[in-house]
Amino acid sequence: MESLPERAQVVRLPDGTYVYADQPTPAPYGGGPQVVHQHIHHAPPDRTVQRVALGSGVGAGAVAAGVYFGPLLVGVLTAIAANLAMLAFLALVLGWGVVTVVKTVAATDTKTAKSRRGKRR
Repeated sequence: MESLPERAQVVRLPDGTYVYADQPTPAPYGGGPQVVHQHIHHAPPDRTVQRVALGSGVGAGAVAAGVYFGPLLVGVLTAIAANLAMLAFLALVLGWGVVTVVKTVAATDTKTAKSRRGKRR
C-alpha cells in the first residue's frame, strides 16, 4: 500500500468544470466565445482526409481505419502495378521472339519454295 500513488484531488473551477488538483489550471479567457481559426489547407497532405472526416462527424474508428489502411492501400496498388509492368514486359519480349521466329521460318520457306519452283521448270 505504501508503493501506491496518492489519490488525486478533484477541484471545481469557477466555471463549473472539474479538474485534478495536480494539473495546472487553465488560464481564464474573456467572457465572450473563443474563436479558433483552423484551416484545413494548413494540414499536411496525408492528414487532410482525416481532419475532414473528424470535422464532418465521422467517428474516430473510421479515421483510424483511414490512417491505417491508406498507406497500406498505396503499397498494395504499387505492388500490383509493378507486377503488371513486369508481365507486360514479359509479354513484349515473348511477342518479339515469336514474331522473329515466324519471320525467319517464313523467309526460309519462301526461299525453299522458290528454289523448288525454279528446278521444276
